[in-house]
Amino acid sequence: MRRAATAPAAWLPARTSERLERRIADALAHARSTGRPTVASVTVALAGAHDPSATVSASRRAGEDWFCLEQPDRDAIALAGLGVVRRLEAAGEGRFGQVAERWRTLAADAAADEAGDAAPGAGLTCLGGFAFDAAGGEAPLWRGFAPASLVVPEISLARRGERTWLTVNVELAPDDTAADALRRVRHRLGELRAAPLPLLDPAPTGVYDVVSPMPPAHFEEAVARATARIATGEFEKVVLAREVDVHAPRAHDAAAILGLLRVAFATSFVYAVGRGEATFIGATPELLIRRQGQRASTVALAGSTRRSADPAVDAHLGERLLRSDKDRHENAIVARRIVRSLRPYSVWVTAAAEPVVIQVANIQHLAAPIRAQLTAPIDAITLAGHLHPTPAVGAEPATATAAIPALEGFDRGWYAGALGWSDAGGDGEFCVALRCALLRDRLARCYAGCGVVRDSDPAAELAESEVKLGVMLPVLAG
Repeated sequence: MRRAATAPAAWLPARTSERLERRIADALAHARSTGRPTVASVTVALAGAHDPSATVSASRRAGEDWFCLEQPDRDAIALAGLGVVRRLEAAGEGRFGQVAERWRTLAADAAADEAGDAAPGAGLTCLGGFAFDAAGGEAPLWRGFAPASLVVPEISLARRGERTWLTVNVELAPDDTAADALRRVRHRLGELRAAPLPLLDPAPTGVYDVVSPMPPAHFEEAVARATARIATGEFEKVVLAREVDVHAPRAHDAAAILGLLRVAFATSFVYAVGRGEATFIGATPELLIRRQGQRASTVALAGSTRRSADPAVDAHLGERLLRSDKDRHENAIVARRIVRSLRPYSVWVTAAAEPVVIQVANIQHLAAPIRAQLTAPIDAITLAGHLHPTPAVGAEPATATAAIPALEGFDRGWYAGALGWSDAGGDGEFCVALRCALLRDRLARCYAGCGVVRDSDPAAELAESEVKLGVMLPVLAG
């Protein structure tokens, strides 16, 4: 049962409410002087314990945009947003740059609090993601998920450790009044509900059908065609993915699925992005870029094997992965590209000399951490655009990425795209949207991909894709 809404004053203390009134007055004056809408924003530290994702899920209006991104084992970091004050969307090859420029302009105009030493993502922030392809998301199933789609939310909550910060945003048009803007904010705050995430039904009724839109043999044939082209020197590596559908007897519950994922995959980035009646949800181990001032960090994540419940077997699998020439070659391809992409914008870039094995709930990966000192504070969105897609989800050389749609035979949408946030100062974090599903009513379409190199075996790659699908399928199939 949903809890009753909390009075606005419980979220914004009197002093913060007074500051909001001043911010609204400043934003309104700027809007009237420039003739363009301006955002007012205030941020306040909340008392007590809060669950950002649960609050946003419980407070969401029907069909409203929402966003959650958590990394539970990283000091309980979580960022969640609700509603839309401004939508920043674009398509085409320049979509990252277009959205970044619009965000910089909006942030520079805004009458906003400084976040200070609050949690990552606290303060005026834009949230959302980018499709894998410049024109991705054209398939009907991806309706509402533009090739580039970041939003400035009405409400966001950012948590680090035991502390949570609330940010309230409101946009002022030149013909608005301060009183109307304040009423909108108070109405929105009055709808916030501090309720836990729902639980999945432990004994669901009805039949769950798990089917592939294309037979598994299609994926094996695509891998075989790719290895043949690699053998001729056409390209060095390509990542191929497959789709699997879960048809449920009733609508999939995105909030309940999110709750289960963050328990099962606490070391991963656990995310949910809602657009209209659909939700894109998953748990990915892969960081695309983290920008903090003039420092940037990322990881080359490529090369995978399964886990085992037997510790000895699990350790053996990890050691075999670490010694696999095929997987080390795949990881090295990704690391080289990332270093090459960051170098023009950096004083120095350093990658780990040797990859290490990282483990998540059902899979092990080779990972090579990469750090850079930037020559200038290039914002997180722009950096994400320079890196995406890495060979971990695309191809090497980059031009070979154009071969992926024909080999796979479907629109990836936001699968393997970039998902995350940027604040007003350009800091931010984007992960690679993997181990995921698009939920739309009773349909959940799951995605998983594998890196294909010269020595790849079609049957082995199909088996690896099944391991990766094992993140979402057990959660979705009842």
